[in-house]
Amino acid sequence: MIKALDTLSLRTGRAISWLTVAMVAVTFLVVVLRYLFSVGWVWMQESVVWMHALVFLVGAAYTLQRDEHVRVDIFYREMSHTRRALVDALGVVVFLLPFCAFVIWSSWDYVVSSWRIGEGSREAGGLPYPFTPLLKSAILLMAGLIACQGIAQLLRSIFVLTGRSTETPDPHGQSQL
Repeated sequence: MIKALDTLSLRTGRAISWLTVAMVAVTFLVVVLRYLFSVGWVWMQESVVWMHALVFLVGAAYTLQRDEHVRVDIFYREMSHTRRALVDALGVVVFLLPFCAFVIWSSWDYVVSSWRIGEGSREAGGLPYPFTPLLKSAILLMAGLIACQGIAQLLRSIFVLTGRSTETPDPHGQSQL
């Protein structure tokens, strides 16, 4: 199960990372069209911002899986594998999973109402329906993906704490747990 959850985070992270290439290409196109041809479209400019948001929302679980998230590790880096596993497990149970539940709970109506009313861009000439509801749905996707990766991290930590694994919890998905 850990491997499946790690694979989910890895694949979604790698897939969404291609949007960074698209962002560069679209930004270049926006600049060229504006300054060389005096042409510009709001939807094209909006699409860069939206791709940027998707990279952060959908890529968050990948970042957690790769252990590249922000961590103040003044003490953590000096801890034994067992203590690290305990800190990780407590972090997931006390902070990460409740955060994900709160995000889902608090944004559910926001996302559903966007779909219900067929929301489009607030800007004239902006991205049409269904882009706004799709972007808002990415909030729920982010919380779900982070929760899945948190569960993988929790299981990995439990294996270390119960002595079923002597391996260091490997955030890069190399563990055979």
